[in-house]
Amino acid sequence: MKDAIKLSHLRAALQDISYPVERREAASAFDGVTVLMADGDADLGGLIRDCVTDEFADPMDLYYELHNAMPITALGEPGQSDGDA
Repeated sequence: MKDAIKLSHLRAALQDISYPVERREAASAFDGVTVLMADGDADLGGLIRDCVTDEFADPMDLYYELHNAMPITALGEPGQSDGDA
């Protein structure tokens, strides 16, 4: 696994582990992997630990949960979503 991944490649990277997976196991698997976001970077294992779900059925479950755990500025500048128009 790469030491750093762009946020746009996160979905593909999450497929590197077996599912279903517990949050603790997923976090350990991705410790040390840096996610490069719009406002900086973060440890993927740490982001997974911040998720509220205890188990993920598939990579998409984890992907969507991670988006809820990331700071809003991680995905781009505030006020740039369709909902703010």
